Amino acid sequence: MAHEDWTVDRLHVALPHSASRQQLLQDVNLTPLEDLPAVLDGWASAAEQLESARPRIEAARAHMKVRGVLPDDLETRDVTADVLRDTEPRQGNRDDRGRGAA
Repeated sequence: MAHEDWTVDRLHVALPHSASRQQLLQDVNLTPLEDLPAVLDGWASAAEQLESARPRIEAARAHMKVRGVLPDDLETRDVTADVLRDTEPRQGNRDDRGRGAA
């Protein structure tokens, strides 16, 4: 999909995990309007990377189903720290919580 074809809804559907989908919606809702294009560009880039990796992911799934192990060329690593970091509230939005439109 071309970068300019993304919508918030398409980004939401393209993200594989509920935590990342929730983070997208939080970022969209709490980001000041002047900063929103840059935030959405970042999410579009992430979605494009996921889309480009999809064939390799599907091939790895098929390999795992047949052989019971991941292909040798795939690196395995503990991503716990990455997940915990990504689920923390965004630094710039922490002060905005609890504030509603007047």
